Amino acid sequence: MTGSVEHGSSQTHGSTRVLHFLVRLPAPMETVWPAVASAEGLAAWWTGVEALEPRLGGAVVLPGLGEGQVTAWDVDRVAEYTLERGGRVRFHLERDGDDGAVLRFTHEYEGEGETERAWRARFEHLLETLGSTP
Repeated sequence: MTGSVEHGSSQTHGSTRVLHFLVRLPAPMETVWPAVASAEGLAAWWTGVEALEPRLGGAVVLPGLGEGQVTAWDVDRVAEYTLERGGRVRFHLERDGDDGAVLRFTHEYEGEGETERAWRARFEHLLETLGSTP
């Protein structure tokens, strides 16, 4: 199974921007989960992590995006981080057959900031990272 970044969209509501992506990943949810819900996993494909308490209400600190809190946490399925400068970043995993996972991603933030292109590149990097995992 090969992965793909299938869908990216952007909406603007006043000063709030919302990016959505659907990413098909060539690895089971149990393999993908650490990539979106651990400091080591996030650092491998997205950003360094100064702090991440893996639980609802836990502290999270991402360089450049500031301090925040884990605002949704359903082990192996949903990790959501709300950051003072980075807005709300949500990773929602679903099974995709026996060997794959689907990532439904949402990034909601105020003003200018991230672009679809930047997130698409990050997800391509995630696909490469997962593809190199034994």
